[in-house]
Amino acid sequence: MSEFLLPSPTSSEDDCEGCGSCVDRRGFFKAGLGAAALATLAAMFPEGAAAATVRWTRATTTEGLLRFPVPRTDGVEIDKANELILVRRGTTVFAFALSCPHQRSMLRWREEDGIFQCSKHHSEYSPLGEFQKGRATRNMDRLAVRLEGNEVVVDPDTLLQSDTDPHGWASAVVTVS
Repeated sequence: MSEFLLPSPTSSEDDCEGCGSCVDRRGFFKAGLGAAALATLAAMFPEGAAAATVRWTRATTTEGLLRFPVPRTDGVEIDKANELILVRRGTTVFAFALSCPHQRSMLRWREEDGIFQCSKHHSEYSPLGEFQKGRATRNMDRLAVRLEGNEVVVDPDTLLQSDTDPHGWASAVVTVS
């Protein structure tokens, strides 16, 4: 049978040896309010919030170029027919190939973690297409983009790889207002 040890009637809070496990009522409520405030801020400004929603989109095609309306809000837009991903993060928009650079398996957006993940070997990428972990050896492949009025124009034939053309890869972005 277990015994429950209760403090002796003569012990007081001053008898605590500073082990850190004793928290008074005021300290408990302060810690709880602090945690609630942090949780509220995290919900308002999560790390992956810039690409937190997935929408399906479809391009119009003109002279071999793909045209998309400028995404109005932060998020991920997937055009499955043209095998590409548009990402808006703040005032920047990127276009990526829908396939993983490792073995061309389809990438998926994992909304709960704010990352892209390869469906075959589970390599992971940030919303900006930067390689984080897994079997892949480079960032997601970007496509050349430019801004024309209220449209993001993507050249599906200009695939930019971070390992062979780091400058081109880094500059494959448009700034929107």
